[in-house]
Amino acid sequence: MPRKESDGQTPKRRIRFSLEAPGAQEVGLAGTFNGWEARARLLKRDGRGVWSTSLTLTPGTYEYRFLVDGAWQNDPGAGVSPNPYGTQNSVRVVI
Repeated sequence: MPRKESDGQTPKRRIRFSLEAPGAQEVGLAGTFNGWEARARLLKRDGRGVWSTSLTLTPGTYEYRFLVDGAWQNDPGAGVSPNPYGTQNSVRVVI
């Protein structure tokens, strides 16, 4: 689902994405905000095994998934929407 277009006057917001994956070696974030390019946004790991990054996004609805060591994973704290591959994408609404 593509994001809703902004009128250009709505301010962007900084949105944090995070995933607890202490055993992971690499976590990427892919979605409608970056053309589903998982390596375009790699997350950083903290000392507790939580991976995170922030994006500046305009208000709208975004679908995304994490790529954890080569395997797609949804955000357990987000809503979901079916995708054309028979699985689901995580959904984040930015207001």
